[in-house]
Amino acid sequence: MTRLRGHGHRRAGLAVLIAAALSAGTIDAGAAVAVAKPTPSATTKTLPVPRATVDPQVSVGGPQLASMGVVTDLPAGVPAPPRLKDVSWVLADLDTGKVVAAKAAHARLLPASTLKTLTALTLIPKVPATRKVVATQSDANADGTRVGVVPGLPYTGRQLFQGLLMSSGNDAAYALAEAGGGREVTLAAMNERAAYLGAHDTVAKDPSGLDAPGQTSSAYDLALIGRAALQLKDFRAYVTTKQVDFPGRVDPKTKKRATYKIQNHNKLLYNYAGTIGIKNGYTEHANRTYISAVTRGGKTYLLSEMYGLDSSWRPQAAMYDWAFRYGAVAGAVGEMVEPGTVTTPPTPLPSATSPSLAPDAGPGAGGAPVVAGAPAQTDTRPAGRRLDTEQLVEAGIALLVLALTLLFVRRRAVIKRRRAKGRPRHR
Repeated sequence: MTRLRGHGHRRAGLAVLIAAALSAGTIDAGAAVAVAKPTPSATTKTLPVPRATVDPQVSVGGPQLASMGVVTDLPAGVPAPPRLKDVSWVLADLDTGKVVAAKAAHARLLPASTLKTLTALTLIPKVPATRKVVATQSDANADGTRVGVVPGLPYTGRQLFQGLLMSSGNDAAYALAEAGGGREVTLAAMNERAAYLGAHDTVAKDPSGLDAPGQTSSAYDLALIGRAALQLKDFRAYVTTKQVDFPGRVDPKTKKRATYKIQNHNKLLYNYAGTIGIKNGYTEHANRTYISAVTRGGKTYLLSEMYGLDSSWRPQAAMYDWAFRYGAVAGAVGEMVEPGTVTTPPTPLPSATSPSLAPDAGPGAGGAPVVAGAPAQTDTRPAGRRLDTEQLVEAGIALLVLALTLLFVRRRAVIKRRRAKGRPRHR
């Protein structure tokens, strides 16, 4: 769900003042609407520019992937790939590992629920599909998106992985983590698996992907993780299932357990032929994140995206259209390294010790800096959160305009009454 943050208190205050003015008859509805309408600068987001995170000489996958801009190697006559409204992305040939195009591939950002791909990759071998797992109250209390596990009731591993990957259930993530040996054991295993893959921008701190202090990944790492996960038959089955029955509560009268439908959140799966996964994500700090993959005519391409501002599936479809048309003739700008070949992490640049978008990364950061130590985010902002400087200025301007409007209207009313006193009454 997309919500505007930091505007609630300002709008509430304006609403009270405008309502009072309307009831007093000192301002008309048209003027109220004009004053309350947000300015374009308050609602328009632009992409921040990430800072460099790694020396090109030690950049995993190749030196060009250290760039924070778009990198391609296209022969004459081949158009540039379509624009994606993402801070970073990687387009790669899933089978050969060739990186066809990329933007800020190693920018260290918040992964949101795309991290569940690493959770599943780590736990599918540990938690068999037929294993019974009893949900706990702690699982059910998970923040953010939940599939709806009921404390004390059993679920199969298959059902929990469906809830994890289709419905992005944070409660399912925690139940699976406990089944895999506990949350800390699971996180250690996730980080170990990431290192084995060569995904050294990735630090897992929460198996659900909710923002946590120190948690990072990159578009390059998500591509490696997505590629590895698709090697698992069960994973492929989970991420291509569009709808399934999920167990609910026990009816106290019939003693039978109810079920309800859960749907896959991957929009591309419903709208673009050949889609085989993988996982979408969103938090307020991470914005939109995505790993997708499409196979057609014996070719499979994978696209990973981070800090996206467009929720539509159409820009992804346009990128895949471009890939299937030009990907084979485009030169490689890097490669997805094979698991186990780059297990030693490269030395990051000093600025890369935390996610690589600074708090003042540019207009459109939306007052939601991507920084290490950011609290876990759900789809609601804590009440009473302070407005940032830009919002305070905007609120001040809006209130000033309202005050001047009220003063002007009141002045006109006084003049009108004075004139009325000097006119003869009509009978």
